[in-house]
Amino acid sequence: MKNNLRNIAVALLFMCGTNFLTAQVKQQQLQRVDQMPFLPAPLQIIDYKKLALRFDKTVFDFNAKGKFWPLVWMDSSKKNFPQNVVGLYTALADVRQGTNNKGMFHEALATMGATLGASLVGIDKTNQQGLDYVGMVKNYFNKETGWNIMMNNTCPEVALLGGGYGRDWWYDVYPNVLFYAICNQYPNEPGFTEIAKTIAEQFYAADSILNGNYDYSYFDYGKMKPMKNQICAQPDAAAGHAYVLYAAFKKFGDVRYLKGALSALSALQSQKINPTYELLMPFGAYLAARINAEQVKNYDLDKMLGWSFDGTAVCREGWGVLVGKWNGIDISGIVGSTVDHGGYGFLMNTYDAAWPLVPMVRYNQSYAVAIGKWMLNAANAARFFYPQYMPDDHETIPQLASVTKGVIGYEGMIKQSSYKQHENLKGPVAQGDGPLWVLGKNPEESQFSVYGSGHAGIFGSIIRTTNINGVLQLNLLATDFYHDKAYPSFLYYNPYTTTKTVVMTTTGNKKVDLYNTVTGKFIAKNVASSASIQLPPQNAAVIICVPAGGKITYDGTKMVVNGIVVDYMFTKRTR
Repeated sequence: MKNNLRNIAVALLFMCGTNFLTAQVKQQQLQRVDQMPFLPAPLQIIDYKKLALRFDKTVFDFNAKGKFWPLVWMDSSKKNFPQNVVGLYTALADVRQGTNNKGMFHEALATMGATLGASLVGIDKTNQQGLDYVGMVKNYFNKETGWNIMMNNTCPEVALLGGGYGRDWWYDVYPNVLFYAICNQYPNEPGFTEIAKTIAEQFYAADSILNGNYDYSYFDYGKMKPMKNQICAQPDAAAGHAYVLYAAFKKFGDVRYLKGALSALSALQSQKINPTYELLMPFGAYLAARINAEQVKNYDLDKMLGWSFDGTAVCREGWGVLVGKWNGIDISGIVGSTVDHGGYGFLMNTYDAAWPLVPMVRYNQSYAVAIGKWMLNAANAARFFYPQYMPDDHETIPQLASVTKGVIGYEGMIKQSSYKQHENLKGPVAQGDGPLWVLGKNPEESQFSVYGSGHAGIFGSIIRTTNINGVLQLNLLATDFYHDKAYPSFLYYNPYTTTKTVVMTTTGNKKVDLYNTVTGKFIAKNVASSASIQLPPQNAAVIICVPAGGKITYDGTKMVVNGIVVDYMFTKRTR
């Protein structure tokens, strides 16, 4: 009866005009984002989807010509599975790789990241030039060592060459996060379901043993024992555990995995100081929002977002999101160290932070403005990692840029170069650490990051420009893996001091109603192909394209249309 009366009331209000629906979700501020410009300068949003498509076509070419090319080779060592696996350089001209070290040294961060990036922009990597690149990632599943999880290398024989294998926790956890994302893109790939199940069992068992204490350098998944070494503790590994376990819960429906995800997320939240180490904390923030929405919990999202952004990490000193204008160039939004040589952001970290943080807004739209503003800054600044967009006098090796073929960026961007011979360059300086990995042997060109550039498809799947320069359309479903049924969902942020009218084009041949979760209003009805959206100054909209005339019901805090959740925070508004 209550629902029926409520539905009638909402219908009457809509019939009388949406101005009567004045309730809205109060926007939450993030201190670090508040320090970013509303409109970064110089402003240019490149086509990241096109860049990702070009990267895949150029880099996965075994016949590529040029100095240090091709960047791929076949590793026939058949570790873990009786099949060849593609190797992809971590950095251009890295002397550890290619045919060196029996062709066995290649990293999951590079090959799995590039496979995911390409898949997100529509490339089918299961059948490309007759090769199944998706199936090849199985070789990173280290069953021969008894760890039975995805790892950054296929075997311990090359582990000490670099990459943190079996001794640096995030390096062991993140390949599993990547695998679950790839598995979501290719759920029918032979063998994937079994591997995903085994990983979930390993992570669940590990969480049970850790029992809320993640203060270790790494975890030995073979001996099922937490370990400490010279690397400081990485309790944010709990975010990676929680992400994999919640994905496994959604995939398999096993409530043990939900229990494990909640346990790991609680362990993360219990930390007294910022435990951020590398890539995993934003996944904890995403999970806090999603689990609060779907499982009716109360994890401290603001705390985890602060840990992700603020640069207050102790172990990995200053790790977070950079802000600033360096010699007239806005670099705000990139991710890395906020203190190293005045700030040192990295390409892969910047791309990968968008993966969890953008879809987070679906579950908690009170951060729509903050995330929209950050993504505008990040999308603008990320182009400066690429030599064709960074002015030559802000690069360490502009004279060598042609080797990148326009698809590979520098590994990082730093305020003052860490290389003595480049100390005179004005920041931001595009550079990379490759020559430091193998001193005296890795050439200058190893500053160009193949591994980071391969993740461009994350930005490419999320970001679209609109008819208003500086107003982006961000796809909230592109990287929201294992989500429940959902309607097309987009975030728009207006950085200007005046109202802007954005034209939104809908897909499909059925009419839709456009609902804005930020204001709690339907802003257009019976849209056939496109609609104009009024964006207030320096504000945001989260637009959900629901079936025209759909049946509205309510379930706790949720507003539901035709049985699918549209707004997770409907009843939390102040009326």
